[in-house]
Amino acid sequence: MDKVVVGAAIVDGNGRLLAAQRADPPELAGGWEFPGGKVDPGEDDHTALVRECKEELGVLVEVGQRIGGDWPLAGGYVLRVWLAQIVEGEPEAKEHLDLRWLAGHELYDVPWLPADLPIVRAVQGRLGGD
Repeated sequence: MDKVVVGAAIVDGNGRLLAAQRADPPELAGGWEFPGGKVDPGEDDHTALVRECKEELGVLVEVGQRIGGDWPLAGGYVLRVWLAQIVEGEPEAKEHLDLRWLAGHELYDVPWLPADLPIVRAVQGRLGGD
């Protein structure tokens, strides 16, 4: 059984994607990713994603459509990503160095972690505007 990490492609009402800058571990610090984290034992993917967004960003999200399948990560993990919308709260960088809302034409203005890059491309076609 794969070890699962869930990620949220949080899109706002203006079609912008929320990117989060990693604080740790040192080899990933400074890279940008989708907010999320590991699924705990006995937890389903959606529950884990809602919990992680609350812990990392201080927001309540509504989970939408899944983006792609299982995206491989190092160490036998797989990343599963869903579109999500914030239904309560304003995102804060509680566990990240920084957060940025990126419009379609700004998606590649940050250095995404290599594992997240193909997902950014998959999400790009679903964003509104340019």
